[in-house]
Amino acid sequence: MKLLHSFLPILLSFSLSAQVDSAAKTVITGTEVDTEMPAFQVRLPNDLADQALDGRLILLLSKDDSEEPRFQLSDGPETQLAFGMDVENWQPGSQLAFNSDTPGYPLKSLAEVPPGDYQVQILLHKYETFNRSDGHTVKLPMDRGEGQQWNKAPGNLLSTPQKLTIESGQNYELAFDRTIPAIVPPEDTEWIKHIKIKSELLSEFWGRDMYLGAHVLLPQGWAEHPDVKYPLAIMHGHFPADFGGWRTEPADTTQPCEYSERFQMDCYNHVVQQEEYDFYKAWTGPDFPRVLAIEIQHATPYYDDSYAVNSENLGPYGDAITYELIPYIEAQFRGIGEGWSRFMYGGSTGGWEAIAAQVLYPDDYGTCYAACPDPIDFRAFCLTNIYEDKNAYYLESDYKRTEVPGHRDYLGNVQSTLREMNQRELVLGTRGRSGQQWDIWEAVYSPVGDDGYPQRIWDKETGEINPEVAAHWRENFDIAYIMKRDWAELGPKLKGKIHLYCGDMDNYYLNNAVYLAEEILEETSQPYYDGEVDYGDRAEHCWNGDHTQPNAISRLRYHRMFIPKWVEEDLVKQAPVGADLSSWRY
Repeated sequence: MKLLHSFLPILLSFSLSAQVDSAAKTVITGTEVDTEMPAFQVRLPNDLADQALDGRLILLLSKDDSEEPRFQLSDGPETQLAFGMDVENWQPGSQLAFNSDTPGYPLKSLAEVPPGDYQVQILLHKYETFNRSDGHTVKLPMDRGEGQQWNKAPGNLLSTPQKLTIESGQNYELAFDRTIPAIVPPEDTEWIKHIKIKSELLSEFWGRDMYLGAHVLLPQGWAEHPDVKYPLAIMHGHFPADFGGWRTEPADTTQPCEYSERFQMDCYNHVVQQEEYDFYKAWTGPDFPRVLAIEIQHATPYYDDSYAVNSENLGPYGDAITYELIPYIEAQFRGIGEGWSRFMYGGSTGGWEAIAAQVLYPDDYGTCYAACPDPIDFRAFCLTNIYEDKNAYYLESDYKRTEVPGHRDYLGNVQSTLREMNQRELVLGTRGRSGQQWDIWEAVYSPVGDDGYPQRIWDKETGEINPEVAAHWRENFDIAYIMKRDWAELGPKLKGKIHLYCGDMDNYYLNNAVYLAEEILEETSQPYYDGEVDYGDRAEHCWNGDHTQPNAISRLRYHRMFIPKWVEEDLVKQAPVGADLSSWRY
């Protein structure tokens, strides 16, 4: 699941006069219109577009001036307002209007916006046209190095936020004043190398050149031991800008302290930096295992990563990662290059990817450690049983409509409902193009629709579940079901390789699916799965099996936890007779 991201600015500029600002080229008028709602018209400036554009046009309103409105859209009660519409063939110099039919979040219509002073922004999330090999032509946002984030994607149009007094019956004319600049890629260092390769498999599917990347952390002594080949540690997770959790200098305590609301911890920024530095010291010290460690960049036109599996809508990402990217890394940096010598770990989305790749590619990976994985049993797709429930948003009742929760804290207090979370996504993009959590699950798991976009598991407006789509999900991506269905074949290949960890108060109720998967694993025989399932008492997302530290700390120690655990407990068990288990232990 997508939890934490830092967002770069996307800005709007407004003036309360009817004059044109020569620098910003932004126009605001306060003329009255015959309507019960405020009306917003957006002009596409000629100097910011040299051709017609496609995309998602988003209007953002906020009463909080502490940061830009584009940073303030969330699933919690603190969210501000957004309204979105699809744009096709938008001609430079022309205008588009938001009206009463434009969907909004959390308010459904502009007519519901209370009068008052707001910070206002507009943003155009650009789409490109893909002519896929399956015969479908689709319009989607291409990742541009930012990890598929609508509010920081280079090339998106935006304007600088300014205060407006919003009143019903008023017309406001808005215009963009800039584009988001390109992202500067990280540079190689002594320890971290960055690679990018063209994937032939993905390029064929998408009808254009498509790339995979990775950040490679070299072991201590790599350059001094040119004849040694190393095991490979693969951390799955959301799009990494660089190798995460790594810092070669002590924490900078001269920086102002930042309080973590989530963990209720002072100076959490200092804590994070110190943990990163501690990992550097451990990695370069005398006792840490000498292995290659990588984090993969595999953003898709639908999300910040592919879920590391083959998919009708995303293409053969599982094969591309397993048979193109990883062998290339092993060849470049002297990996052993055999399934037993690779292991995967990660949390949330990365947790699902780790166990899914292990199950779907059992011979190509030696062990997985999956923490707080996205739902691995769709009988508990968070709080929805997609096979038996008729509606995802409401509990079944003849007399009332009780909404299904979507997010809670460790005491069970609900911050948002499933319907609200999907409403936010629908504002950010139709046809699964929001770049958010529920949409990517559909993009990965669903069959392709007649229009070329993912079929809905449920109606985004009503929550009504489509049982035919659910059946497709079960046969292809319900990991617990697949293990149970295919255990006669998979069992001998998965014995000792499955390790699961989850807090029993996971914010997204992901522990429910782990309970069901554990029941299936404990019933296995010939062979018994011989792995591990563990739970953290009152632990939130994303607990990873460390009972000695609070979640605020353990979540920062994935590399330090799982790499030694793998080498000390599991690698020898999976290695074949005669395997090299000594040359890299210097």
